[in-house]
Amino acid sequence: MKTTEFLQEIINELNHSVELIADEEAERLVNEILESNKVFVAGAGRSGFMAKSFVMRMMHMGIDAYVLGETVTPNFEENDMLIIGSGSGETKGLVTIAEKATSIGGKVAAVTLAPESTIGKQADFTITLPGAPKSRTDNTNYKTIQPMGSLFEQTLLLFYDAVILRFMEKKGLDTNKMYGKHANLE
Repeated sequence: MKTTEFLQEIINELNHSVELIADEEAERLVNEILESNKVFVAGAGRSGFMAKSFVMRMMHMGIDAYVLGETVTPNFEENDMLIIGSGSGETKGLVTIAEKATSIGGKVAAVTLAPESTIGKQADFTITLPGAPKSRTDNTNYKTIQPMGSLFEQTLLLFYDAVILRFMEKKGLDTNKMYGKHANLE
């Protein structure tokens, strides 16, 4: 196959993924973020990169949002929200963070392949994204040509971007208004 043929297959997989995401779960995430004081987003590995990109766009919209683990991240408090992006929902460090956030009294949302995972059960609510887990030993029926968790990670990024577009619609924002909060020391 040529590179462009692989690209087309990836796009086909992403198109199929969109059909499997529940609108009501996505809308709940949007509303819960808007009602939170501060929003913290976490993920490990490539899911963590997607979290950083999501936080950047929330910041551009004026939402008080942070990437967990950065040196400038403030303390988590009651009425704050933690969003964890984890395909497996079993990443040990993220499980511990979810438990701590719950004990403090904040809300936890899991964006995951596995709503019945440890993080999924710990969360106040989940958004289930389709995809194949990194390890295919669980006999999943979800097929992808991509390695490891690539399909989940790509879907996560696009899902986060769709959430941003919904915020923009709800808050009456457009790209020009958001540029006012874009980095200017570049």
